[in-house]
Amino acid sequence: MYDGGERVKENNVENLDLSGIAVAMKGIVKTFPSVVANDHVDFQVRQGEIHALVGENGAGKSTLMNQLYGLYTPDEGQIFINGKRTVISKPRDAIDMGIGMVHQHFMLVDNQTVAENVVLGSEPKRGPMKLFMDTGKSRKIVMELSKKFGLAVDVDSYIEDIPVGMQQRVEILKILYRGAEILIFDEPTAVLTPQETEELFKILRVLKENGKTIIFITHKLNEVMAITDRVTVMRLGKVTGQVNTKDTNPRQLATMMVGREVLLRVEKKEKQAGETVLEVRDLHVKDNRNLYTVNGVSFSVRQGEIVGIAGVAGNGQTELVEAITGLRKVEKGNVFLNGKDLTNQTALEIRETGLTHIPENRLKRGMVTQYPVFYNLILGKQDEEPFSQEGFINLKAVKEFSKEVVDTFDVRPRNINMLAGNLSGGNQQKVVVGRELSVVPIEPKVVVVSQPTRGLDIGAIEFIHTTLISMRDKGIAMLLISMELD
Repeated sequence: MYDGGERVKENNVENLDLSGIAVAMKGIVKTFPSVVANDHVDFQVRQGEIHALVGENGAGKSTLMNQLYGLYTPDEGQIFINGKRTVISKPRDAIDMGIGMVHQHFMLVDNQTVAENVVLGSEPKRGPMKLFMDTGKSRKIVMELSKKFGLAVDVDSYIEDIPVGMQQRVEILKILYRGAEILIFDEPTAVLTPQETEELFKILRVLKENGKTIIFITHKLNEVMAITDRVTVMRLGKVTGQVNTKDTNPRQLATMMVGREVLLRVEKKEKQAGETVLEVRDLHVKDNRNLYTVNGVSFSVRQGEIVGIAGVAGNGQTELVEAITGLRKVEKGNVFLNGKDLTNQTALEIRETGLTHIPENRLKRGMVTQYPVFYNLILGKQDEEPFSQEGFINLKAVKEFSKEVVDTFDVRPRNINMLAGNLSGGNQQKVVVGRELSVVPIEPKVVVVSQPTRGLDIGAIEFIHTTLISMRDKGIAMLLISMELD
């Protein structure tokens, strides 16, 4: 464990009692152009606890933890690790101090094995001059870590061949291999099935039993109640409170996050559905392995109706949606929109008939991260009026529309010129949802919605649910695919 740094004294922290405190961040300020991400934040985590860090999208949670891990450097403020003031200017510093971070988007090499990924960059060597990786020793080390912490993995499998839940375990093994005592998890359940989430919770409990300190960034308040000891809440770059988990509840936490009462379950009135708009008949679709994952599926969606498709990820939902929206070949069966056969038409042709789509993977299908927010908000609509005039982009109309969507969907920061890749994951999702649910330039007839609330905070989830019901009430047909049954 890291033993450098200086003991707490002077600099207005002489009265700060840090006994039993693994992490203390005092007066942290971090700004970006036109944005104050962290505004004099104080944050403490006790040794050996599971501590939740919650807040709305863009509240500054990930920015704060990225400074603890050395990805950013604070503009102001001090960081203490186990009572000692430290300077963390790069991830190597954090690793040397026993800090590890599991990011929302994994950092693994697909064509290497589990064992090779875990030791990458710090490989055991063999031979007289220690020039070659000791594969046998690497495998042994990873298997021992796996057994000790209950992280079930196949050390010889390639990353590209294992499920997401196991890939996450590899990320955890990576930081344990490097001696992490303080583990930061950034939205760890965002890509997991309910079963994988339960497995992760078991792992976190084992880590805690072994004396590890865990910081758990999440939006999911039921998870906070299930797994954590204490909670710190952030809003608009500031800490609004810190409470013991046993002394709070989801409604109180939601109010602290958003600054108002939040409807945890949106009320909806009964509505009489109209005529059939979308019809799927006897659909058969193959996955990327050339295996049938959709076998004889039939259903219909009527005007003013939301039809839900639930289930654990990997059971054909992705292939079904891609077949309906023109992104995957239909092997057998038909897709009809208002009685017109759209089977195997292009995505553009299908979109022009009035079917819009919120994709499951926003980075792969939903946006271009190197483009500014305003351009992402018209993707798929850029050739339509008022965004196009005589073959040229009408920037005035685009920016007026973009500002309206950003305000309506509470995208933070409200800077339409910012590159979409610089937004937090939740705010990227708001951009995609805002674009696809917009009635400009034309109101959609059918909306296919895949995982619309993935990565969103409780206030944004409330807004999305309310918006979906509002569109249903206008007579729009909606197909909703979600793993989140609550």
